[in-house]
Amino acid sequence: EVQLVESGGDLVQAGGSLRLSCAASGFTFKDYAIAWFRQVPGKEREKVSCISNNDGNRLYADSVQGRFTISSDDAKNTAYLQMNRLKPEDTAVYYCAAVPDQCGWVYHGGKFYDTKPMHYWGQGTQVTVSS
Repeated sequence: EVQLVESGGDLVQAGGSLRLSCAASGFTFKDYAIAWFRQVPGKEREKVSCISNNDGNRLYADSVQGRFTISSDDAKNTAYLQMNRLKPEDTAVYYCAAVPDQCGWVYHGGKFYDTKPMHYWGQGTQVTVSS
């Protein structure tokens, strides 16, 4: 059974840090790219970051560039999102997802677009940043 389980979400003050984890099972982790998304109720889901495990390529949304760092540990089948200098606008439910090979994101006009759908999704973890 394929599973992606996020953890690490919490309530934190603006300027603080959190590290989210995405534990994967049921598929060959090293052959997949792992992405982080976030969503606020009533708003479109936003791409945050993605790492391709086969070549280590990393992508970041403009809104988190320089503050968030994505990483991956093949030995633990776990991906991480280190979030620093958090802002109230980072408040959202954060989801991880997996897709074979590369992330498949194309950057255009300040945002990323999908070239292929994610195969697997986690259940999400809430991040709340207070001002």
